[in-house]
Amino acid sequence: MARPVWKGHISFGLVNVPIVLYAAETRADLSFKLLDSRNAARIRYERVNEETGAEVPWDKIVKGFEYENGNYVLLSEGELENASAELTRTIEIEQFVELSLIDLRYFDRPYVLAPGAKGEKGYVLLRQAIAGAGKAGICRVVIRARQYLAALVVEGDALVLELLRYAQELRPLEEFDLPGHDLRKYKVSKQEIDLATKLIEGMSGDWAPDQFHDEYREALMGLIERKIKSGQTQAVEDYEEGPEEEAPPAINFMEVLKQSVAHASGKHPVAKRKTAKKKTPAKRKGLKKRRAG
Repeated sequence: MARPVWKGHISFGLVNVPIVLYAAETRADLSFKLLDSRNAARIRYERVNEETGAEVPWDKIVKGFEYENGNYVLLSEGELENASAELTRTIEIEQFVELSLIDLRYFDRPYVLAPGAKGEKGYVLLRQAIAGAGKAGICRVVIRARQYLAALVVEGDALVLELLRYAQELRPLEEFDLPGHDLRKYKVSKQEIDLATKLIEGMSGDWAPDQFHDEYREALMGLIERKIKSGQTQAVEDYEEGPEEEAPPAINFMEVLKQSVAHASGKHPVAKRKTAKKKTPAKRKGLKKRRAG
């Protein structure tokens, strides 16, 4: 059972809806320990007092703000959470916007909101109203001593709080050396664009996130299992590297597009490439589908 991050309420005009905030993602990362390659001993990090050299227990650690060189204001977790009790326990919707107008780059992390005590009616009311309007509620929320911008959206039966990045956290696209829209400069023909569009249509389908999985994690687990079975538990330093990649040859885009379109429509098989086919990342479950609608 998921543990709640905090309990509070959503402020919707003059309506308050009791809610419970839950993390909506789980990490399937492999856990590695740092070891000394000479004897496989664990390398440990210690919380050490720089003056006494003694290890400090977790319950004695607080956060400090250095207001001048060497002088700190100490703050406990309780003080951080209650610096503004209203802000740390309230999600106040400030406006509603079209979800499709929010740039994908702004989306950061999802949280699921569940109704709190006696909050089912308000929860259902807010969920149905947002779903009917097809919009996202823009709000701010404080989680672990930091205030986030967020979008409140509907996913099936759930109200989902999508944390957003602030505008200043994103690099302007103008900083990057990107090709412009002068097709003649890059010798891109209308026929090539039409074929590429046809290829996109042939590769289109319903969003099914379960069909995507972490292939690198599976390959890494396979490597670990093979090393365990063979008894080769030491790190291999002098492994044989693959050949250096050569500069790719010039591509006949028209011919490649024609073959790809034929393959997507099931007319003719196309020779499989040696590199694995790149898959679309699934950072936010259901988000792409919502925007398409």
